[in-house]
Amino acid sequence: MSVQLKRTALRLMMAATAVAAMALPVRAQQGLDEPFQGPFKAALAGKTVAYIPVAMNFDLTEGWFAGVKRELEPFGMKVIVRDPNWSTSAGAQALTTLISEKPAAIIVHNPDVQTYAKLLQRAEKEGIFIIQINMGSVYRSSAFVGANWIEVGERATEAVVKACEGKSGKVAIMQGALSAATSAYTLKGVENVLAKNPNIKVVSSQAADWDAAKAKAITQTVLKQNPDLCGIVGFWDGMDIGTAAAVKEAGLTGKVFLATSGGGERKGACELVKSGAFDLDLSYDVPIQAADMAAMIKWLLSSGAKPGDVKGSIYTTLIPITKDNAGSDTACWNLSDLKK
Repeated sequence: MSVQLKRTALRLMMAATAVAAMALPVRAQQGLDEPFQGPFKAALAGKTVAYIPVAMNFDLTEGWFAGVKRELEPFGMKVIVRDPNWSTSAGAQALTTLISEKPAAIIVHNPDVQTYAKLLQRAEKEGIFIIQINMGSVYRSSAFVGANWIEVGERATEAVVKACEGKSGKVAIMQGALSAATSAYTLKGVENVLAKNPNIKVVSSQAADWDAAKAKAITQTVLKQNPDLCGIVGFWDGMDIGTAAAVKEAGLTGKVFLATSGGGERKGACELVKSGAFDLDLSYDVPIQAADMAAMIKWLLSSGAKPGDVKGSIYTTLIPITKDNAGSDTACWNLSDLKK
């Protein structure tokens, strides 16, 4: 066979092979089953998460509840709340009852560092994960989610010190409840900064017990005694509404720098900063905290870990709210939106 004939025959064979291949049915590529999502869903489905706030009548606690429900209920979980309504004894009773009911996890907002500590330890010994939010106890449970209060105190005080430059140097400190971790740790942060600024004089450091009316009364007295006050470090914006009201009544808004902190809800933070009531509101962003708590619960339940085996913390990134960003769409959140 000539070379030319061989080449022609080869081309014909290749063409026939191609035609035959085209005639065969095309096999679709098969998907790969993800092996972990099944056990994850099974670990969460039907489980109950209980929530004990200090009370359910303000943006922080309402926002945490709404945010956790949004994250967990789509996985077939049930989220319930037991509201002690500012009663420490009622909260302890609710926690005791829940231990006997055996939910998968309990989110606890401690009123102070001691009251619930032994009950939290008991709960984890009996197989219930404990997640503490913002105000911790002396017992370190499986997880803590919340602000770094020493950082809050330092940043608020640094802002007040800067605002007092060239002025009297007189400042006041509006604490929360003395027995609460939030208040004690924030005060330490305040002290850290004051130790570096001996020119600043603290003319008042009192506890308003998270009560706006008490904060207002204290501030009124302080301003009468110190009309040249240049700054106030407040420990919670829900309480410092009263602090700001006293400053306004004295005609000193804009002259007395008020730094505070809170959950960043629009009405309680951004709107008050825009109005001039607060000069700085350090937000620990409740929706992010709720998502962090939910993520921690998902991980704990799906990890195979037992309550008490692991202990960790998620400290919230702070968002400083000032007049520069109070009007933006991102600095604050709306409780009504979170509840949708």
